[in-house]
Amino acid sequence: PPQVSFTLELEFSCSVLLDRAEVALRATSDSTEVTPQDNVVELAVPIRYEANVFLSSATNLPRYELPPPGTFTASSGPEFTTTLRV
Repeated sequence: PPQVSFTLELEFSCSVLLDRAEVALRATSDSTEVTPQDNVVELAVPIRYEANVFLSSATNLPRYELPPPGTFTASSGPEFTTTLRV
């Protein structure tokens, strides 16, 4: 029997997170089918989201040297702002 293959690409919005995608496919023809039920398939595929993690740090210093181990205190050094965005 003849076969047809194809690729289906779906893009999903990250504002509404889904756990699966459901696809129903139906093949039709002009001829009389002996087993029409084998011309239908329903698929449920889990959706996996790829996380993009961005880590950035900001300071007004071009260079900063860390003090030797054991000499660091809570008030040592300048303030650094670190941002993590997913």
